[in-house]
Amino acid sequence: MAVFNYTARTRDGAKQSGDIEAPDRRAALRMIEQSGLVPVSVAEGAAATAAASAAKTAARPRFKLTRGERMSMREVLIFTTELSDLLASGMTLGNALNTLAKRRVGTSSDGIVRGLRNAVVQGSSLSEALQQHPRVFSKLYVNMIRAGEAGGALHEVLKRLVEHYERVQDLKEKVTMALVYPLIVMVMGAATLIFSMVNVVPKFERIFKQMNQALPLPTRILIGTSTFLTHYGVFVLAGLGILAVLANRAVKTKNGQLWWHGLLLRMPLIKGIVASGVYANLARTLGVLLTNGVPILQALGIVEQTVGNAVIARELRNARERVTDGTSISGPLAAGKVLPPMLIDMLSIGEQTGDMAGALGHIARRYENDLDRNVKIFTTALEPILIVGVAVAVGFVAVSILMAVFNLTNGMGV
Repeated sequence: MAVFNYTARTRDGAKQSGDIEAPDRRAALRMIEQSGLVPVSVAEGAAATAAASAAKTAARPRFKLTRGERMSMREVLIFTTELSDLLASGMTLGNALNTLAKRRVGTSSDGIVRGLRNAVVQGSSLSEALQQHPRVFSKLYVNMIRAGEAGGALHEVLKRLVEHYERVQDLKEKVTMALVYPLIVMVMGAATLIFSMVNVVPKFERIFKQMNQALPLPTRILIGTSTFLTHYGVFVLAGLGILAVLANRAVKTKNGQLWWHGLLLRMPLIKGIVASGVYANLARTLGVLLTNGVPILQALGIVEQTVGNAVIARELRNARERVTDGTSISGPLAAGKVLPPMLIDMLSIGEQTGDMAGALGHIARRYENDLDRNVKIFTTALEPILIVGVAVAVGFVAVSILMAVFNLTNGMGV
């Protein structure tokens, strides 16, 4: 691919310039014309030499840490919003992508947007171009775009995608924010205990040894723990790090993921947050897909990959195998006895009334409200639990030292 610098004019005569990647000058001219511009001049730029040099360098084997072709959820949302707005204003898809491709933000998203533009102006549909970047655009995204292309309402589908991903992002942020405060309390409490064990207790230990008197049991336990951490703390940290890595690898396996996600659905305080988030995500995603004309079995397959919980994903996979008429899903989902009866009943009503999308919207709102309530319960209950736990641990250190001091002063007759 060579890089060509071009100058062109829009239909209303406005001058526009930029660069475009193409195999040769004729292909560059064709791509510029297909994007709705009238080319004035097209010349191979100095960037072409740099691009060729970069291609040769990339062909050489070398070790390199790069992020690759990735876009964050926020970048995908911005791209989708801007593309929807440009299409809604009457701009053609090629022109809209060309406009977005010229906005360089210095991240890997620049190359992705340019690739989408080049694929579209060369004759590919947007959904086909998106499929070339599976790590960026999910199957949900691609299938909804394909449905929008078939229905001739691409910008409307893009708006629904923005709304959907904003809701998903909002759910994730709620769960994350619920865990921030407890994490801070735990880290600060652990840091205080470690500092006491490593720096404070050894100083008192030296004083107690000089007194040469018997110490209370709690003090002996405290000193023994402090001595162990002082001498073997590094090995303990290394062991914990190894265990964390092994556990992380284990939960990424199929069986490990099923065990871990199942545990989250049963864990007190946590299960309400996890289940509500999963069910809200399931209902929102399925509703968006069905609204845009995606067949029910295909929609279930997409939701299975995006639901975010291996146990629920397995149940959706089993339900797909139980579906016989291709339309009713409440019965197959109820047969697994994994999803809550309320969700199944509301889904069944939607099937009976012929308003599945509306029923799924009600389900999503119900579980989003449940998520808000469960997050408040979690933060309200966990705060005093953590404070009491940290207070007990710090209090044990203080009481153990004070007991030894009182014992020594009593022995000295003070």
